Amino acid sequence: MKKQDMNRDWIATAETLSSALPYFQRFAGAIVVIKLGGHAMGSDEAMETFARDIVLMRQVGVNPVIVHGGGPMINAMLEKLQIKSEFVNGKRVTDAATMEVVEMVLSGVVNKRIVQAINSQGGRAVGLSGKDANLITCDQADPDLGFVGAPAEMDPKVLHGLFEKNMIPVIAPIGSGRNGETYNINGDTAAGAIAKALQADRLLLLTDVAGVKNAGGEVVTELKAADVEEMTASGVIAGGMIPKTETALDAVRGGVRACIIVDGRVQNAVLLELYTDHGAGSMIRA
Repeated sequence: MKKQDMNRDWIATAETLSSALPYFQRFAGAIVVIKLGGHAMGSDEAMETFARDIVLMRQVGVNPVIVHGGGPMINAMLEKLQIKSEFVNGKRVTDAATMEVVEMVLSGVVNKRIVQAINSQGGRAVGLSGKDANLITCDQADPDLGFVGAPAEMDPKVLHGLFEKNMIPVIAPIGSGRNGETYNINGDTAAGAIAKALQADRLLLLTDVAGVKNAGGEVVTELKAADVEEMTASGVIAGGMIPKTETALDAVRGGVRACIIVDGRVQNAVLLELYTDHGAGSMIRA
């Protein structure tokens, strides 16, 4: 690379950092809950980039909270152990044997991979699940689905304690029942419940789609709750996007300032959303 080209790159980098200053100031001290979907985790390189972004957020004063999924990893382990799954209305029935595998994969392999990635970039991440310190107490979501939980009570004190020590919580979506049961929680649902309990500034749902699309197939960058309801009623929002927008609506109506559905496969997606004019994905406000 020629020296002149290198100078241009350095100048561009400096300009980018300078233009981000208002956003650094805007989000200093803010709580940002990030749902990292299993499909969005990608390669080791993608995880390294994500971890570096999270450490940067913490460095400039944001309190990030990572809530992760792990569906593809759970499916792979169930297949490896030859545990067959039953489905009711397209949803997996979580029996006792399946629940053991879910907890092993989410609280073990997946959670620690994310923790290690963040720590290797200079952060101080701590892995936990909704069972720790009574963070999430669940009721059974649907008797037909077995050990699938719906968050009923939240106790986020452990997260505030970690913020005070400049630590980054990484949370597996597993909760406790009122009688000592262990429940699997939909990752988006768990992230939304945690964001509400923390009264977070932002809830970012990192997934494998670009955002909410209109009837013409174009991503809509900003929506109000009424827009989401109208698009759902008309069938424009359909399929797997419905539970994500439902999570977003529940979060913003519960006190979260905004929820953004973001394509987690895009490099530096979190930084693009928080620290640039352009943003990323679809922002939903109350």
